[in-house]
Amino acid sequence: MHKKLGCFMHNTFANQIMSKDVLTVDKSTSLQEAALSMSKLKVGCVIVTKDDKPIGIVTERDFVTKVAAEGRPLFTEIYEIMSSPLITLDPEDTVWEASELMKENLIHKLPVKENEKIIGVVTTTDIVKICSVGSDSEMRRICDQILLRMKDE
Repeated sequence: MHKKLGCFMHNTFANQIMSKDVLTVDKSTSLQEAALSMSKLKVGCVIVTKDDKPIGIVTERDFVTKVAAEGRPLFTEIYEIMSSPLITLDPEDTVWEASELMKENLIHKLPVKENEKIIGVVTTTDIVKICSVGSDSEMRRICDQILLRMKDE
């Protein structure tokens, strides 16, 4: 990795690149209600809570693989398809740490947790956006590395 970019990824933190638009729903929320809220807020995931504490996540991909592909009824409660336990970042974790967590866990969205509350979400898209501050050749190299990591998964 280019020296300048590696340094940038080690010195940029989750709270600097995260989206603060976080949708949370209770575990008893129906799939349809959650999907409508996601669409309305234009977000790609929903944090599932129990007693206002985050316990899982459901992404757009989950709606494809666990709802549409399996033919689940839309009145199904969201906790039935959530991914759990919830893998999270601290606000002061670096972009590099976020990338490593995504790679190790084969995920594309990482909630940012502070004081038992989700305050944001970092996505692979957020990471690619910050990488684009470099030259075209640096960006090409980063994209190649991301693709290689995905192949290893």
